[in-house]
Formats: sequence, C-alpha cells, structure tokens
Amino acid sequence: MKQLWLIASLASIITVSSCTSNAKKQLESDSSSMETTDTNLVDTTHTPQNSLDWAGSYTGVIPCADCPGIETTVTLNSDETFSYKGVYQESDTKVEDTGKFMWHNNGSVVHLVGKDVNMKLKVGENQLFSLDQEGNPIDGPLKDQYILKKVAQ
Repeated sequence: MKQLWLIASLASIITVSSCTSNAKKQLESDSSSMETTDTNLVDTTHTPQNSLDWAGSYTGVIPCADCPGIETTVTLNSDETFSYKGVYQESDTKVEDTGKFMWHNNGSVVHLVGKDVNMKLKVGENQLFSLDQEGNPIDGPLKDQYILKKVAQ
C-alpha cells in the first residue's frame, strides 16, 4: 500500500512539474512574440512629411529610353505645390509643369499631379527617390540613377 501511495505521489509531482514547465515555456514564448511584434510597429508619428526639411529643389539626370538622360529638376514648395522641368539630352524636347502634390504612405511619398506630370517620389534626407506608377521602388542595375539630390540653398 505504501508503494502504491509513493508511486501515485511521484506521478503527481511529475505531472505538476511538467505542467508548470510547459506553462512557463508558453509564457516565455508569448513574451518573445510580443517583443517581436512591438519591434515591427511602424512609427507614424515621425514621417518625412513632418520630420524632414523637404521643401526645396532637387536635381538629377534620370535614365531615358531614347536619349542619354533627362536632366530633371523638381521643386517642392511648403504650400504643397510643385514645379517640374525635364530636359531631354541630345534632343529638343523639354517638359515643364506645375501643380499640386499629395502625400501618400503615411507622409513618406509625394505624388506630383500636373497637366503633363504624374509621378511618385519617396522623400528621403535631402533626396527624392523615383518610384514606378504603382508607387514601388525602382529596382535593377540603374536604380541609383533614379535619385534626385537636393540643391543647396
């Protein structure tokens, strides 16, 4: 009888410690997944729109399919208007436009909409990154040529 009671007691201790161990592991797992989730949160308080000095003129030579490049100047004004000038190298073609721009993607992308211009640019520190028409970053070997640098004023 004593042996039966001893075996039952040991079985109970093993069961309780096993449950406690599993509960502790589950709690640790939940905590680590919560930490991971917290680090993946997007900071919507500080955006290029409200944190960077984005107003000003930006220039660069953007790749062109039928010419050596397009000498591009974009000016963003603090009243959310813009001016655009694109001069096609080795060509008589020039595009000039003005209009309003809108902020997208929580204040990180400007969308220029004018009579001739419809383009999206991601705003960075003293630079604008050209995006495709869907708003995706330009990828590939020429991606670094799709950056306009801010002109010192």
